[in-house]
Amino acid sequence: MKLGLFMMPLHPPGRVHAETYEEDLELIAYADKLGYAEAWIGEHFLLPWENMPSPDLFIARALGETDQITFGTGVVLLHFHNPVHVAHRIAMLDHLARGRLYFGIGASGTASDEELFGIDTSVGSLRERMRESVDLIVRLWEEGPFDYQGKFFNLRRPEDRSYMHVDFHMRPYQKPHPPIAVAGASARSETLELAGEKGWLPLSGGLVHSTVLTESWGSVKRGAERTGAKTSRGDWRVSREVHVAEKSDEAREDALNGPFARDFVDYRLASYRRGPRGLGTFKLDPEMPDEAITPEYMLENFWIVGDPDECADKIRKLYNDSGGFGTLLIQTTDWGRDTGKAHRSLELLAKEVLPAVQDLTP
Repeated sequence: MKLGLFMMPLHPPGRVHAETYEEDLELIAYADKLGYAEAWIGEHFLLPWENMPSPDLFIARALGETDQITFGTGVVLLHFHNPVHVAHRIAMLDHLARGRLYFGIGASGTASDEELFGIDTSVGSLRERMRESVDLIVRLWEEGPFDYQGKFFNLRRPEDRSYMHVDFHMRPYQKPHPPIAVAGASARSETLELAGEKGWLPLSGGLVHSTVLTESWGSVKRGAERTGAKTSRGDWRVSREVHVAEKSDEAREDALNGPFARDFVDYRLASYRRGPRGLGTFKLDPEMPDEAITPEYMLENFWIVGDPDECADKIRKLYNDSGGFGTLLIQTTDWGRDTGKAHRSLELLAKEVLPAVQDLTP
């Protein structure tokens, strides 16, 4: 098993962006020194809690602060971008990274984002737009410009002007392109099916309960069966909120009276209540009352919190319940003046927890 970071990022609104980015860079640099394998950086536009509208810009900056960690866009919301632009940006970033790059894509976002970008979902779903976009990006990398009129995007092959030294040249550093990853958050996920269909890397979010992850992998398998693509649980990334301290009581105190509880109450509960499923995402029993969804409930059912031994046991249970995965992504949060606790947690994970679960190999 490998360890990585999933950086949405998550910061309380009102903080100065420059300061939060600096803290995020310091955390990644520390994880790099500890040997963490990868760091995935999110993309959001109108969410003040998740202040990262351009993960590729952040990754370009973070590359200079690290030596070995591989970065992933987690994820580029392709339905909000022109695929020609994305193909150029990601290919350039792959050269800057000299291959330390995964290209993560997804079809999420908020209704406000859709309004901001003028997306008309009556024409087709965000997932359809994502599929068309990534197909165009991969084809551009493989063969250069071509004439195309699609449901959502149009491309035109320019006239031959090679005599003016004009040509399509921005192909990725990695061949044929950076590994592509697809994020999915539901049990029967169309995006995870796409990952299986194409043989790409599947990513599962931190709010998918361990009992649902078996169904998530079923989505990957269904996609692979349609095309005969090869899939491996070793390629599967599963994200979780994790906090390790020397003593379990200390770790629980940090979680319930610190950023885990704050983020859940002030952000997630407030956001999900207004969503189409309400708080159903968190409920192991659909009949549970909303009032039962508390930080204490999350501590018992979703978060991995405790001393090194307890966290190793919880990771082992997550692994066994899901059927196995290759990389555990630690979801980062804003510890404010207590950044030392976040750094210490990463250290304990790398030096004490990871060795205790190294037999978990899918």
